[in-house]
Amino acid sequence: MAKIRVLVGTRKGAFILMADGKRKRWRISGPHFAGWEIYHLKGSPADPDRIYASQSSGWFGQVIQRSSDGGKTWEAPGSSPADLVDPASGMPKGESNKFVYDTSDHGRPLTTHQWYDGTQHPWEFKRVWHLEPSPTDPDIAYAGVEDAALFRTTDGGKSWRELPGLRGHESGPRWQPGAGGMCLHTIVLDRHDPRRLFTAISAAGAFRSDDGGESWCPINRGLRSQYIPDPTAEVGHCVHRIAMHPARPNVLYMQKHWDVMRSDDAGATWYEISDNLPSDFGFPIDVHAHEPDTIYVVPIKSDSEHYPPEGKLRVYRSRTGGRDWEPLTRGLPQRDCYVNVLRDAMCVDSLDPCGIYFGTTGGQVYGSADGGDSWAPIVRDLPAVLSVEVQSLA
Repeated sequence: MAKIRVLVGTRKGAFILMADGKRKRWRISGPHFAGWEIYHLKGSPADPDRIYASQSSGWFGQVIQRSSDGGKTWEAPGSSPADLVDPASGMPKGESNKFVYDTSDHGRPLTTHQWYDGTQHPWEFKRVWHLEPSPTDPDIAYAGVEDAALFRTTDGGKSWRELPGLRGHESGPRWQPGAGGMCLHTIVLDRHDPRRLFTAISAAGAFRSDDGGESWCPINRGLRSQYIPDPTAEVGHCVHRIAMHPARPNVLYMQKHWDVMRSDDAGATWYEISDNLPSDFGFPIDVHAHEPDTIYVVPIKSDSEHYPPEGKLRVYRSRTGGRDWEPLTRGLPQRDCYVNVLRDAMCVDSLDPCGIYFGTTGGQVYGSADGGDSWAPIVRDLPAVLSVEVQSLA
């Protein structure tokens, strides 16, 4: 029988949840890296034992951890003890794994960007927001970082090199930070075309590469944002998340800062699909594993009130590609609930029926083994959940 491994990143460590294909009883291990912020964990589709984790601390910096045995043990590949421990204090330090920025593009410096007030600010490496392993090679993975840049490793995380074409795009100096910083938080790989990649940056917008990350084009046509007076603005939109079904790589779904959107032409144009949602603000969006027209969102009241409308935690499902939506409430709290669900905190497994999982800032992880019809808490009282990913294991 298949097994399920759910990877949970939190404000104070990582947790691994295991169950068989029935998804009724769960074993919980953790916290791994107790006390550290784990922004994102994700397993390799090419190797069920390989997991990458983004471990971050305001004091000690950024470390990429790697497991080659399903999360039983971990290492920071490419980092010597001197990289990880301050010799004076004996305390851990980060910024390991050798993230190397490209400092120029055809001789043009890439060291500053311009904020709304016109002032120039240096590009800084602050943290890794998202990790996206290759679907075919466990030693290849991509990392989206703050300040917004895209990195790739080809040696299992020992070293990370920037793909400078994205940050070197002519629009780069006009990118702006969102409320959470200027972060590259979404990476989508087209399994049918290894040279096609999609990224999303807050608050610059969405971008596509058709040549393996060498060059990029903005894909924001049709997006509308309140504080951008030019409706044809190439960049400046605060995209929260992009999702794709593997069987239909030209169909993309987007949750942005207000509006749920859809594209049928690989992001060239977008149109809104949020008509009957209680709020079109939210962070995560995902697609059913076997039904390309079935999508899930978690509406949040507003950009200033980060909790569910009416205090009711509801996942909304559309089985028509966004033409209409239904609330999924069975097993979820329907009163006095004021948690948030962050952009990387929802995922789907590949079993049949499809399982859906999400975590909250209140420390709950909910799961559904029937496509969202009913829900149950897998675990409660964790630290605030930052990310939820799943591996389906043979």
